[in-house]
Amino acid sequence: MPNPSRIVRLALVQMTTTDDIPANIEKGMTLVRTAASRGANIVCLQELFNAPYPCQSEAHARFAWAESIPGPTSNAMSAVAKECGVVVTGSVFERRSQGLYHNTALVFDTDGSQVGFYRKMHIPDDPHYYEKFYFTPGDTGFTVAKTKFGTIGVGVCWDQWYPEAARLFSLRGAEILLYPTAIGWLAEDKPVYGKSQHEAWETMMRSHSIANGVFVAAANRVGLEDSIEFWGGSFAFDPAGNLMHRASHQQEELVLVDCDLNSIDTQRTYWPFLRDRRIDAYSDLTKRWIDS
Repeated sequence: MPNPSRIVRLALVQMTTTDDIPANIEKGMTLVRTAASRGANIVCLQELFNAPYPCQSEAHARFAWAESIPGPTSNAMSAVAKECGVVVTGSVFERRSQGLYHNTALVFDTDGSQVGFYRKMHIPDDPHYYEKFYFTPGDTGFTVAKTKFGTIGVGVCWDQWYPEAARLFSLRGAEILLYPTAIGWLAEDKPVYGKSQHEAWETMMRSHSIANGVFVAAANRVGLEDSIEFWGGSFAFDPAGNLMHRASHQQEELVLVDCDLNSIDTQRTYWPFLRDRRIDAYSDLTKRWIDS
């Protein structure tokens, strides 16, 4: 007997932000409601959606943007998930304790209950991305969230470049990998490196979908903030690596795609990468480097 349909509508929120944190939260929640009205089952907000991206400089005052969990942002996410009967995820600037902060992804199920909790594991330190100043590396491991509409793994931005992370989310049962993101161009880099930077981002994420036989999607910021032109381009790939949708580079957008979760099993039987893994031979992956 064929499996019953498991088509899930995924929404990615691509939006601009201002210095008004309560207004950003309300804007995000309004867009969740709009997505739900268009049939969305799972809604992914961008990285740190409730404020401007804080890490372009090392400014102690910006630690005031962080909040405990539960807090205003997570409470709003929980409430709108319950109100609309949708799964809601995104990342927040978490104040865990005095002097201890994380970039934390949360997942709320359709009844408003928190079913996912993940602290960003890979913390970058690049020009205008001074995240090591703000965020402690995560200690949760690569957790997944079992929701009414499927099992999802939620990484955060820099996590999306690591095949190890995508694999571990997938081995824990994730059917959709979601990456709330804040990535863009620096003005001095864009003319020379802009095209290759953007293509590398999509290529890396597409590889995760193919190698693991899962849906992969990123919800990115858009708009100019200080020195970064966030490049939008939020996208989704199916388990065969086919592009389902790519958003605009300049405009706010609500991306909606239908994901047939039954196609994961089909894809994995045709391209059985998980079957053929040599798990007996991979222990060296836990080493920083292998000296010859």
